[in-house]
Amino acid sequence: MLSVYLSGEIHTDWREQITEGADGMGILFNAPVTDHAASDDCGVAILGGEESKFWHDHKGAKLNAIRTRKGIEEADVVVVRFGDKYKQWNAAFDAGYAAALGKSIIVLSPPEHQHALKEVHAAALAVAETPQQVVELLTYVVEGTLPK
Repeated sequence: MLSVYLSGEIHTDWREQITEGADGMGILFNAPVTDHAASDDCGVAILGGEESKFWHDHKGAKLNAIRTRKGIEEADVVVVRFGDKYKQWNAAFDAGYAAALGKSIIVLSPPEHQHALKEVHAAALAVAETPQQVVELLTYVVEGTLPK
């Protein structure tokens, strides 16, 4: 079974497009928590409140890092999505971490980000522009077939 970690932008349905498109291929998908409020507040919800926003965010970031590292370490392939409107610093970190572990990386980003992401793209084994292209890449990897 192929294990795929879906990292990055959480404001669109790209993960659902990929998981639905790959249904039946026997792929195990994992991802960060995509409920923005839960992701931001997990540290203080579990470990207690903070007066400073910095320490509030710090607790959440560290707790989320445990989940992210585990997901990336267990993945065969890491798909990293950079969206149109938002800067995803966490996605850049995830791509770098996956590259350092020697994971196969697929970057999903719009064409206008080509220059800004050139170093991330250089670490990737494929750069896709649409979730459908990611599904086709995964289909080829799992089944060895080309799109119809």
